[in-house]
Amino acid sequence: MIDKQLIEAAWENRELLKNSQTVKAVEKVIEELDKGRLRVAEPDGNDWKVNDWVKKAVILYFPLQNMETIEVGPLEFHDKIKLKSGYAGLGVRVVPHAVARYGSFINRGVVMMPSYVNIGANVDSGTMVDTWATVGSCAQVGKNVHLSGGVGIGGVLEPVQAAPVIIEDDAFIGSRCILVEGVRIGKEAVLGANVTLTASSKIIDVTGNEPKIYNGIVPPRSVVIPGSYPKEFPAGTYNVPCALIIGTRKESTNKKTSLNDALRDHNVSV
Repeated sequence: MIDKQLIEAAWENRELLKNSQTVKAVEKVIEELDKGRLRVAEPDGNDWKVNDWVKKAVILYFPLQNMETIEVGPLEFHDKIKLKSGYAGLGVRVVPHAVARYGSFINRGVVMMPSYVNIGANVDSGTMVDTWATVGSCAQVGKNVHLSGGVGIGGVLEPVQAAPVIIEDDAFIGSRCILVEGVRIGKEAVLGANVTLTASSKIIDVTGNEPKIYNGIVPPRSVVIPGSYPKEFPAGTYNVPCALIIGTRKESTNKKTSLNDALRDHNVSV
């Protein structure tokens, strides 16, 4: 049992990090994150609950660690956080030079091409983290998600009250997409290449007679491409980036077939 009050007290007064009980509490949080028994954010009905105290523990973990040299065969690193290990026992395929930090959870059946997963992140079973994709601190990635080459999933540790990026089950994130600032991608959504979403990005559904605007949330099964819209500035009218929902991924028990249909029907590049 982790004493949350010790974490909260140390957050307000860093001098308490000199106390052995506080240190053990922080270290226990990171261990539980690493094993997948604790999460920074978790499903709560149709919504998500963010555990702020867990994010605080992740931040408090850094000043407790000393810089050290880490040697992996001919490779050498110099950092405060050790690397995740024991992938064979976890049932995870890790292709050189993929790196995951201790304190991240990588579930069984995940494939990590040369990529990076940061502390506090949770990557669920069957997900592909493709070449040069990065999963930022505390990001939550669901089951059977495909993060295509060069995808950037932002980390959110500070401000602590901010929600992490959340990608729900069976979503497909196209090449070079960037998702930051607590953006949430609904189940089975398809993002075409180069979609960039922040908390303030306009996500515009253009499939009906009138546009429908979302902020920070891509609805389930949406097919999304990059777009732009005109905006007035003192110097004139200029186009600014947005994302366009151009259709809906068909419901299907065969997710691969459903994905292929979405890409073919809407001519989305990934």
